[in-house]
Amino acid sequence: MRFLNRLGNVFFAKLLRYVLDIPLSDSLCGTKLLAARDYQRVVAWRRQFGDFDPFGDFELLFAAAVLGLGTIDIPIRYRRRTYGSTNIRRFSQGGLLFRMALIGLLRIKTGRVAPPAVGGET
Repeated sequence: MRFLNRLGNVFFAKLLRYVLDIPLSDSLCGTKLLAARDYQRVVAWRRQFGDFDPFGDFELLFAAAVLGLGTIDIPIRYRRRTYGSTNIRRFSQGGLLFRMALIGLLRIKTGRVAPPAVGGET
């Protein structure tokens, strides 16, 4: 992994660890797993929070923390890429991710986002 990408991963993991108060070593690894019934709760939550996460990683982590779905952190050991190139533009898309993290910080830490009503009713 390129140095700046690795630095960004570490930065965002530490920031989201603070925002969400969950153990997190890599928020951008791309592998997230949840039950279909929980995904429906995430969709309902996203309508309240806003649907503007460019990649979906942060909104899944935000929703899991706010809805109490639980998270398990499995450390990822990156190896040198054998083909292709990174898909993220470090600065422009990194800026979008930073904006998303700040919005999460402001809304979640201040309690401006609550879980949707049971059954996804709003």
